[in-house]
Amino acid sequence: MAEAAEEGVRVHAVGRYIRVSPYKVRQIADLIRGKDLDEARYITTFSPQDAARLVGKVLESAVANAENNNGLRADDLMVVNCYVDEGPTLKRWRPRAYGRATRIRKRTSHITVIVGEREEQEKKGRRDSKRRAGARRKG
Repeated sequence: MAEAAEEGVRVHAVGRYIRVSPYKVRQIADLIRGKDLDEARYITTFSPQDAARLVGKVLESAVANAENNNGLRADDLMVVNCYVDEGPTLKRWRPRAYGRATRIRKRTSHITVIVGEREEQEKKGRRDSKRRAGARRKG
């Protein structure tokens, strides 16, 4: 599951044979790529597309893998990469006029979400801003 890299540990999750066209899923994948975990969750939760819910499930699976298998904190995670590959296409036939038939292609997708830790500078800046926000509320 984990890939060793210079930046840190990366963990991935894959949803395979999802019955949605890759074109539709790629629209959501492009939105969450490179975003913090909170922002990616927000996008997948409140996007009107049905594919957003499916991408959100794979995202949550990747986060669970990172927390349970690698001991990473969810607060420090971001979506490093998210891509969609085309799966097998189911072929169906529809009757048409004059005894003819046309092919209907029901496409499937393989969704891959890779999460990893943010760089140390970003984490430090985020923690400092939380501390400053807490100090403002108290004072």
